[in-house]
Amino acid sequence: MIEQNATSETRKRLYYRKGWWGTDTIADVWNARVAATPDRTFVKDERSGRTFRDIDRDAARLAGWLSAQGVGNGDVVTFQMPKWTECAVCVIACMKVGAVMHPLDVHVQGARVAEALRASDSAAYLAPTCYHGRDYEAEAAALRDVPGLRARLFVDRESAAHDAARALSTVLASAEPLAAPAPSHADDIACILSTSGSTGTPKQALFTHNNILFSERSYLSVLDLSPNDVMWMPSPLHHATGLFHGLIAAVLLGGTTVLQERYSPAAAVKLINREGCTWSHGATPFIFDLLRTLDETGGALPSLRFYICGGAPVPPSLIAHAWRYKILLSESYGSTESCPHAYVPLDEVLEWNGRFSGIPYEGIEVRVVDADHNPVPAGVQGEEASRGPNVFVGYLNEPERTARALDEDGWFYSGDLCTMDAKGRIRINGRMKEIIIRGGENISAREVDEAVTGAPGVGDHATVGVPDERLGERICLFTTVPAGETAPTVASVTAWLAGRGVPKRIWPERIETIDAIPHTATGKVQRFKLAAELERRMAAAAPASE
Repeated sequence: MIEQNATSETRKRLYYRKGWWGTDTIADVWNARVAATPDRTFVKDERSGRTFRDIDRDAARLAGWLSAQGVGNGDVVTFQMPKWTECAVCVIACMKVGAVMHPLDVHVQGARVAEALRASDSAAYLAPTCYHGRDYEAEAAALRDVPGLRARLFVDRESAAHDAARALSTVLASAEPLAAPAPSHADDIACILSTSGSTGTPKQALFTHNNILFSERSYLSVLDLSPNDVMWMPSPLHHATGLFHGLIAAVLLGGTTVLQERYSPAAAVKLINREGCTWSHGATPFIFDLLRTLDETGGALPSLRFYICGGAPVPPSLIAHAWRYKILLSESYGSTESCPHAYVPLDEVLEWNGRFSGIPYEGIEVRVVDADHNPVPAGVQGEEASRGPNVFVGYLNEPERTARALDEDGWFYSGDLCTMDAKGRIRINGRMKEIIIRGGENISAREVDEAVTGAPGVGDHATVGVPDERLGERICLFTTVPAGETAPTVASVTAWLAGRGVPKRIWPERIETIDAIPHTATGKVQRFKLAAELERRMAAAAPASE
C-alpha cells in the first residue's frame, strides 16, 4: 500500500474545516451517480456508448475478478488503455476494489512497461490484446518476473485473447460481481500520474481521492455546464486532461464524454457534429488543426460552445480564429502536480484576448516568487507557485524530489516563469529551463514562439537555443511548413517581424524545418528533443576533423 503523503496535518485540518475535503471517495461519488441517473449515457467512443449502469455492471465484475486474484485496498493496478469505453470500466473497477489507478501511455512498450510496473509495485496489469498491430498479450509474457504482479488481463476488443481465461470478455461473462463497499478512505492515494516529461525526466505524482474530487469540482464550478452537455475528448486517458476532466468530471456532472480514439481533425468535425458536443478540453494543436480544417472545408461546429486549452498559452490570433466560428477559446493553467489551478473565465476570454493565463479557483492560492521563494511585487517576473487542496501529495518513492518541489507549507513550485498583476491575474511566460541566454540577456523561448506565430511559411513551431562561441547562445526556430507554402528563411521571418515592430532581440537567427514538432500528450513542447535534434544536425554538418 502506498502510504506516503507530504500534506501537513495543518493543511489537512484547514481543508476539512473549509469543506474543501470530505469523507467521500471517488467510489462513493460514483455510486451516488449510478443511483441518481443509471440510464444516462456516461461515455462513448467511436463504436459504442455506455450508460452509468452499463459501466457499473462491468466494473463490478472486473473488481470481483481483481479481488479474487488477491488485488485489494491500496494495491496498484497499471493499465494501458486506448480511448475506449473499456478504460472507464478499468477506472471504476479500481475504485470499487480500493486499488490505486496507474494509467500508462498506450505507446510505452518493452522494458519501459516492466520498469513502470516495478517502480509502482503493481499488483495487476490491464491492456488490450492487440492495438495498432501490437500484441500486448504476447509482450506481457516478459512481465512474469515482475515482483508483486499477481494478475494480467487483456481487453479482447480488436482480437481474441491467446489465453481466454485472461480475456475481459471472459471475466464479464463469468466473474462474480464485487458486492462489498469500497474499503478506501478519502485521504488514501487514488491515482499515480506520470508528469508530461517536457524536460525529459518524467516523475510519478500521487493524488488522493480528496485531491481529485476537489480539483474536478473546482474545474466544473466555473463552466456553466449541465448534465445535458456533451464533452468531446481528443486527449489520451493516461494524463489528467483525459482521465480527470474527461471521466471523473463527467461522473460529478452527470454528463457525457465522447472519446475520439484516433485523432484527425476531419474526423473530429464529423464526430462533434454527430454527437452534438458542446465543449472540450485539450492541447492547443487539436483546436489549431480543427479550425484550419473548418477554413479549408467551409465547415462549422454549431454545437461547440467553448474549448479549454491546456499545456501552452493561447495566442490572440487563435482566440480570434475560434471566435469566427463562435467558439470561445479559454486557457486553463496547471501542471500534473497542481491540476488545474488557474482559468480564464468564459466571459473574459475575448476581453483578455490571451493577455493572461488565468486567475486561481476558489480555495487555491497562487503567488510569484524569486529564487529564494520570496514573493515578488506585481508585474515582476518570477517562478509560479500554487497551494491548495488540489495539489499532489508527493512523488512516488522520491522524497528528495518531493521536498524540492513541495515545501512544508504546501507550496508547489512549478518551474514556470510568471508575472501577476495587481488584480491577481497571472501570465505564464515559459519554463525557467526554457530560457535562451544570448550575450548575457535572458530570452524566453516562448516569447519568440508567440512573436513568430502567423509568419508566412511558419506552421507548428518552437524555439531553442543554439550554442554560439561569442554570445553563448543564439535563437533557433524549428518549424513545420504548412502544405502549399514555401519554407521560411531567416530573412523572410525577420522582415515580417520588423514590419510588426517586434524587438530585434527576439528575432530568430537560425531556422530549421522539421516534419513535426514533438509534443507531450498534453500539448507541451518537448524542447529537449528539439535541442537533441539540433545537436545531431550540427554534428552531421560539421567538417570531419583532420
